[in-house]
Amino acid sequence: MGVLKKLVSQTAIYGTSSIVARFLNYLLVPLYTYSFAAAEYGVVAEFYAYAGFFAVLLLLGFETGYFRFRDKTSPQRDRTYSTALIFVLGANLAFLTLILLLSGPLSSALHYADHPEYLWWLALILAMDAVAAIAFARLRAEERALRFVTIKIAEILMTIGFSLFFIVWCPMLYAADPNGWITLIYNPEIGIGYIFIANLIASIFKFVLLLPQLRGLAWGFDSALFARMWRYSLPMVVIGFAGVINEMLDRALLKYLLPHDLQTNMTMLGIYSACYKLAILMTLFIQAFRYAAEPFFFAYADKSDARQIYADVLKYFVIFCVGIFLLVTLFIDLFQYFIAAEYRAGLAVVPILLLANLCLGIYVNLSIWYKLTDRTLMGAYVAIAGALLTIGLNIWWIPLFGYMGSAWATLACYGSMALASYLLGQRYYPVNYDLKRILGYTSVGGLLYLLQAPLVQATGWQPWLLGILLLGSYLLLALWVDGRPLLRQLRRGNG
Repeated sequence: MGVLKKLVSQTAIYGTSSIVARFLNYLLVPLYTYSFAAAEYGVVAEFYAYAGFFAVLLLLGFETGYFRFRDKTSPQRDRTYSTALIFVLGANLAFLTLILLLSGPLSSALHYADHPEYLWWLALILAMDAVAAIAFARLRAEERALRFVTIKIAEILMTIGFSLFFIVWCPMLYAADPNGWITLIYNPEIGIGYIFIANLIASIFKFVLLLPQLRGLAWGFDSALFARMWRYSLPMVVIGFAGVINEMLDRALLKYLLPHDLQTNMTMLGIYSACYKLAILMTLFIQAFRYAAEPFFFAYADKSDARQIYADVLKYFVIFCVGIFLLVTLFIDLFQYFIAAEYRAGLAVVPILLLANLCLGIYVNLSIWYKLTDRTLMGAYVAIAGALLTIGLNIWWIPLFGYMGSAWATLACYGSMALASYLLGQRYYPVNYDLKRILGYTSVGGLLYLLQAPLVQATGWQPWLLGILLLGSYLLLALWVDGRPLLRQLRRGNG
C-alpha cells in the first residue's frame, strides 16, 4: 500500500494546488456572468469550445508519447523530450502563420467579421499553451510537483488580476474620466474581448516562467525516435480529439441547432456554459488525478500487484467522486450564487453533467489497458464511437430538448465509453475491479440526491440542513465500509 500512498500524496499535491488555482479561476465565473449578458458570455463559450479542439490538434498526443518513450537513464539530456518539444514548437509556428493568413475568411464564416482579433488572440494562447504542455509533462515525469503547481497558480493569478483590471477597475476609471489617461490602455468597445486579452497575458507570463525547461531544444531531434513517437501518439490525437468532441461539441453546436434566432441561441449557450461551470469540483478532481495517475500507472505497470492497485484506485476514486456529486447537488441552492440570476434557468443540467463527469473519471481509470498494452488504436476506436454518439445525440436532441439534450448526450456518451473500455480491458488487460462497491456507492449517491426534494417537502426543513444530514450519512458509510480498512493498510505500510 506504500505505492498507493505515494499516488495519494501526488494527487494531493497536484489536487490541492489545482483546486486552489482553479477555484481562483472559478471566481471569474461570477465576475463574467455578473458583468456580461448571457449572449456576450456565449461568445467566449463558443471560442473556448473551438479552443478545446485545437488544443488537442496542436499537441498531437506528444505529451503521452513523451511519457511512453522518455529516457529515464539520461534525464539530463533526454532526446525524447527535445524531439517532442522541437516538433510541437514547429507545428505551432506553422499554425500561427496559417491563422494570420486566414483570419479574415475564418472570422467571417463564424459571424465575427468585425472581430478578427478574437482569432489572433486565441491562436497565440493556444500555441503557447501547446508548447508549455510538453514542458509541464517533463516536470510531472520528474515529480517536480512544486514547480509545476507554482507556475500553474501564477498563471491563474495573472488571469484573475488582469480580468479584474480590464473588467472592473478600467470601466470605473473610464466612467469617472472618459478623456483621462485610462484611454491609453482601455477601450470600452472591446468589451468581452478583454477576457481573451487577460488570458493571453497570463499565457505569455507562464511561457516565460517555463523558459528553463525549453532549454531542452539544444538536445536535438531524433528522427528515428520521432517516427516511433508519431506512431504511438497519433492514435492519442484521435482519442483526444474525440474526447474534446464529447466535452466541447455541445457548446459549438448550440449556436446553430437551437431553434431560435441567433441572439436567443447565444443567450442559451451562455446559460448552459455558465451552469456547466458548476460541475467544476468534479472536473478539478479528475484533472488532478490524471496529472498524478498517468505517470504512476506507467511506472508501476511491471509490479506484481499492479492490477490489484489499479482496482483499489478506481474504487476509492468513485467513492470520492460520488461525495463531490452529493456536495454540489445537495447544496445547489448555495452554489447557484456563483452565477448571475439570468443564468440560473439552466441549473437542471448540473446533476446530469456531474454524473457524466463521474463516468468520464471512471473511463480515465479504465483506459489504462490500451496504454499499457500499446493498443492505443483500439482506445481510439472507443473514443471515436463516443464522439459519433455525441454528435448524433446532440443533432437529434438539441432541437427537441435544447441544452438539456446536450447534457443528456454527454452522460450517454461517457457512460457508454466507460462500459466499452471496461469490457475491452477485461479481455486484453483484465483487472478485478470491485464492481459491487463501485455500483453500490454510485447508487447510494443517486438515491440520497433523489431523496432530498421529497424530504424537504415532507419535513419542511431547509434544503441545506437535509443536505448536511444526507452527505454526512454517505461519508459515514464510506468511512465504515472502506475507510477503516484503507487506514489499517496505510498504517501497516508505514510500519
